[in-house]
Parts: sequence; C-alpha cells; structure tokens
Amino acid sequence: MTKPVFDIEEIKEHFNFEGEYTGYYSIHNGHINNTYVLEFNHNGNYRAYLLQQINTYVFTSPDKLMENVVGVTEYLHKIIVENGGDPERETLNVIKTKDGAPYFVSKDNRYWRCYNFITDAYTCQAIENPVVFYNSAVAFGNFQRLLADYPADSLHETIPNFHNTVSRYNDLMEAVKNNIAGRLDSVKEEVKFAQEREADTHVVVDLIAEGKLPMRVTHNDTKLNNVMFDNNTDKGICVIDLDTVMPGSSLYDFGDSIRFGANHAAEDEKDLSLVYLDLNLFEQYCRGYLESAGKSLTKTEIEYLPFSAKLMTFECGMRFLGDYLNGDTYFKIGYPEHNLDRCHTQFALVADIEKKFDEMKAIVSRICSELGIEK
Repeated sequence: MTKPVFDIEEIKEHFNFEGEYTGYYSIHNGHINNTYVLEFNHNGNYRAYLLQQINTYVFTSPDKLMENVVGVTEYLHKIIVENGGDPERETLNVIKTKDGAPYFVSKDNRYWRCYNFITDAYTCQAIENPVVFYNSAVAFGNFQRLLADYPADSLHETIPNFHNTVSRYNDLMEAVKNNIAGRLDSVKEEVKFAQEREADTHVVVDLIAEGKLPMRVTHNDTKLNNVMFDNNTDKGICVIDLDTVMPGSSLYDFGDSIRFGANHAAEDEKDLSLVYLDLNLFEQYCRGYLESAGKSLTKTEIEYLPFSAKLMTFECGMRFLGDYLNGDTYFKIGYPEHNLDRCHTQFALVADIEKKFDEMKAIVSRICSELGIEK
C-alpha cells in the first residue's frame, strides 16, 4: 500500500469510523478538492467513507461553505425519509467529527471533511446513451424539487456573482480594455459577437431583481459527473459535489446542463462544423427534468428554459474569451490558444441555439402538454 498523503491516525482521532482501517484509494475526477475513499472492515463487512481535503484557496470561508452543505444535506435527508426513500443513497451525508463539527483542521493546517460513501453506484464522464442524460435530468430535477421550499436566502454566496451574467460581461469588457496579453487584435470578431448579445446578459438578472423569477437553491455545477447512478438500474440516485450550492435561479442549473451535455462536440473542439445542439439530447433532458421538477417550477421558469441554454453557453464563452485576453490566468490550458478554441466552441453553440430556438420552445411546450404542466 502506498503511503497516505494524510495522517490516517490523526483522521481517525477525529471521526467515529466503524471497523478496522484497511486502506484507501484516491478519486481523481474532481478539479478542486482532494478526495479519498477510506476502507474499513466492520465485523467482516466492507465499510467505506469519503474523505476530502477542502481547497481553501478556492473556498476561502470553509465555515460558510460547510454551513451551506450541512443545511442542504440535512434538509434533504429529512425529506427523503418522509418520502420513504433511502437517505444513505439519495443524498450526501456529512459525517460530523467527534466534537460535532462538520470538518476539522489537521496539524499541518489542512481542512478535512467526511461524507458517507455510496456503494454500488458509478459516475459518468461522457454521454454514451441518451438515457444517461435523461436519468441525470431526473436527478437534478429531483434535487430542485426537494429543495423547492428551502430558504435559499439563508445560504451563503461562497463565490460572489458566479452566474451574474451582467457582471461576467463587464469582466469581459474590462479584459478588452486592459488587453493584458496583447491579444485583442486577433479576437475582434469574438468581441463583436459578445457585444451584439449584451442585452441577453440582463434578462435573467433583471427578472430576478423584478421578482419575476424566484431565488432557488442552485447547484451551479450540473455536469453529468456530479450525479451518482445506480449500478443495477442506471437511474440517477444522488447529486454530489455540493460546494457551489448557493442562492440563484433554477435556469442557471438547467442551462448549464444543456451547454455541457447537449453539445455534440467537445468543449474545445477545433472543427466548428462538429459543434451543434443535439435536439434529441435537449428533449431527453427537458423530459427528465420536467417530469421530476416541472410542477415545482413557475411558468416563467419554464418559459425561459430554452433561453437559459443559450445564456449559460454565452456566459461560458465570455469567460474563456476574457481569460484568453488576460493571459490564461484562470482556466488550465494545454496549449496557447486553448481558451480561444473553447470560446469558439461556446460561441458556435450559441449561434446554433439561436437557429434552433423555436424548435426548442416547441419541445418544451409539447412536453409540458404531455405532462399536464401549465406553461
């Protein structure tokens, strides 16, 4: 067994683990926190726990972060029990320390937390079957529905203005003005594309400010790999990675799922002829999401579902373009034009969504009619 990158004896001192420690392995899917599975033998039975080192460079207020996570997971646990579900599989559960705290600080000043480990389940990195996308939509829709009555205003904003598209546009214009990396002359068409769509950045922000869209508990990272799927049924059973849970609009979560999952091409595809919105995948996700969350959403939320796909794609493209102008200081890159290629992909998807917008609205309307949801 390789030597752990943590002091297992110190970890065990702080948590009431069941059984005899037998080893660990790392999970490398995440980009922010270091994650390990601790394995134990409990009376001859396998027992495991998820151990994470919180990245305090990204999340500078671990107290507020964990207050959000504990509040949401304990609420979900209660609702799942009331509905006759299995709270050990259908939600993450924070395992408190022996002192009742949601994390502890080790002697080397690292922040550690522990969750239940969900067995007989897997995560997906790519959509190989439309049913997988549908099942992820059901899971994220259930997450939204179960938290519909949670007081979103009680959550801390752990990353300010994360999906404030007006703020994101202003950040891009600041990058254009400063031209830190001296790349502006090569991206004037991309900047023009963004400027022509400035009005789009105000739509959801203004609807929230006017009280026409409700503030919800939002996940803010609704990628496919943040859903656990059951080994036997392939159904999405649990939404994971709750570090970016914050108050926001349900449209942010829906739109980002479509941006990530219904794009026919990779996020950094250089051949833009391969980039387009797959309407079949869009329909699969809409159906799963509306089946599970539809009756907890307002008419305005449902009306703007297609637009949210365009908005979140546009936001992501602006962020890639801004980072390219700033000298690639935020996103990791594999080559000098990586962020520019990513921007091109997102903007190409925005253009394709605009072409298919009426079809997208018709899909949402038809699904709502079939499900008996007012629109």
